[in-house]
Amino acid sequence: MADADDLLTKPGEIAGWPKLKITYRTDPDKITDLLPPGIEPGANPHVHIGIYCVPVLGEPEYGVSTKVEADYDGMPGLYSMGMGIDQEAAIFISRELNGQPKFPCRVRFFRLGDHVEATCTHQGYTFLEVRGTTAGPGVVTPGDVEENEWWIKCSRAVAGVEKSYDFPPHVVRVRSVSEPVAVEDLDADVLFRDSPWDPYTSLLPMREQLSVQLLRAAHKSRDITLEGPLDPVAFWPYADTIGGSRWPGERGGPRRT
Repeated sequence: MADADDLLTKPGEIAGWPKLKITYRTDPDKITDLLPPGIEPGANPHVHIGIYCVPVLGEPEYGVSTKVEADYDGMPGLYSMGMGIDQEAAIFISRELNGQPKFPCRVRFFRLGDHVEATCTHQGYTFLEVRGTTAGPGVVTPGDVEENEWWIKCSRAVAGVEKSYDFPPHVVRVRSVSEPVAVEDLDADVLFRDSPWDPYTSLLPMREQLSVQLLRAAHKSRDITLEGPLDPVAFWPYADTIGGSRWPGERGGPRRT
């Protein structure tokens, strides 16, 4: 008789592959337009998207993060455009405490055998779809990897006083150290769909798909620190965003065309 474990399809094995990582090239000027003064474009006009399922607050959190390569104070890193997650409890407190650009998003992500699939839906728009199959092991470079991620913490003045803040904009540095354990390349199609709430197609268009991978890593440390201030007047045009993201918005919603 077959062992009971052999009869399981185990679609939840994404817990062992917590991140689906997409990297693509966009136009350099598109990244420049999104970065507030004080944050500079990085070495490459690359966009990094991670779709994941990790345990948070005692339950699985499905999420999608979007980052662009950017430098602050001479340090290379990644500027976070947004983190769509399916746990309301973690959205607002994360933004209040650390300036983490979270917003509600429905993420569907699974691996079944060699097939991997993910979709991300926000405000009724499915703005990102990934479907593909595994294509064999990728290259793992041994050793620790340090990454800096930049968030923005600020609070505009009560009653919306023009160019005034209760807490002016500051950069939040997220320094993390991890060690890659395994990488699996995917033969996958990545499709962005038009959405006013997640405007990838207009503000970060894909010019070249560079890689799609499943990544497993051992996370060793993560430190969140308040760094220096940004020019509050120069930052003002960047203060109004779509929801909790850093996409440029108008009164919390998409900008009117």
